[in-house]
Amino acid sequence: MGFQLKALSLSYKHAPLTIRETVALSEDESAQFIFQIKELIGISEALILSTCNRTEIYYSAEKDFTKEILGLLRLFKKLPSQTDLSSYFEKIDNEAIASRHLFRVSIGLESQVVGDIQITNQVKRAYQISADADMAGPILHRMMHTVFYTNKRVVQETPFKDGAASVSYAAVELIRDLTLNIIDPQVLLIGVGEIGTDVARNLRDADFKNVNIINRTFEKSKELAGECGFEALKFEELHDLVENSDVIISTVGGGKPIIEYNWIKNIEIPGYKHFIDLSVPRSIEKEVDQVNGASLYNIDSIQAKTNETLNKRLSSIPHVERIIEEAIEEFKDWTKEMAVSPAIKEFKNALEDIRKEEMAKYLKNLDPKQAKMLEQITKSMMQKIVKLPALNLKAACRRDDADSLVDGLKELFNLELQKEQQRNYEK
Repeated sequence: MGFQLKALSLSYKHAPLTIRETVALSEDESAQFIFQIKELIGISEALILSTCNRTEIYYSAEKDFTKEILGLLRLFKKLPSQTDLSSYFEKIDNEAIASRHLFRVSIGLESQVVGDIQITNQVKRAYQISADADMAGPILHRMMHTVFYTNKRVVQETPFKDGAASVSYAAVELIRDLTLNIIDPQVLLIGVGEIGTDVARNLRDADFKNVNIINRTFEKSKELAGECGFEALKFEELHDLVENSDVIISTVGGGKPIIEYNWIKNIEIPGYKHFIDLSVPRSIEKEVDQVNGASLYNIDSIQAKTNETLNKRLSSIPHVERIIEEAIEEFKDWTKEMAVSPAIKEFKNALEDIRKEEMAKYLKNLDPKQAKMLEQITKSMMQKIVKLPALNLKAACRRDDADSLVDGLKELFNLELQKEQQRNYEK
């Protein structure tokens, strides 16, 4: 069975946050789920990408396994039996469309904040999970390395990744707008994972001074605070810090809210208190937004700013798309060449058998020096004989015209018989 890429895609474009957080997979969960896909469904190549904005499953198979994968996901996430995930997941069963979608997602063209600088690293970690689970074959390996090389070209040749326009940057832009009338606003950052770290660095770059950082592991918050010139405090001080902060940003995971409505409604808020929840699943109860003086923003409510950086990114999209199309064409050519590699190998083997057979007739009459020279001459001749047909076959692949040449090569040199004889010999 060849490599036939398919995809199931759920993203912010068609699924609300309530659904996205329901099916979101942590890295540990992705590793467990990909193993179940392998063992229970029998798929041998797959890639699972789950971020705050999307959960996507790419797999290689002749058959459409949509029903089986979504059913397994429902069981894995312990969702009610009546839950229908198919209405939120887009099914892509065309290999070319699935491949192009993976490239666009990995580069950041499909991100909620276009050009999100985090997405490529998230794809790399997803690929590592596939590789660790032995769920990435030669073609998926080649595709992913092509994706990463394409991202490198985009960084080097376009302004698409210039500046900072990730979700964390958009959050800091929002904080700047919300605190325009506050002198030295007090900001609390909860969580120092990838997004939390980016938020801290963007706060530093935006010249926020009064920022407290807390994390369940104090040493991690202390390290990040030291880097950014902020203050790290103990997680146990969460309540006091929330009450005394103008802006609270939560980036922690875990699935259970750490800031609850029943707690916030009893806080006296003399002016305004702004909550920004960058967690999926959410870590701040949505009812907090109902408290007088409190405002709550989640990932869906953070929109990209139409600033100079974003305008540059948007204007560079046509160039980025051209680079992606070039990469896809090169990858397609490679896969086509892979399809004729067995025929070229059989051709080489057939010529090598002829060479060895003829060499055996003369070697007994030659001294070692002469035998070595004859070996070198015949090998060189064989390589030159093979080179032109191999190049022509690869060129024909790129024209989608290789089948007739492969058939002709097999018939001329009786390669099927040669292959059968080789199998019998190996037995």
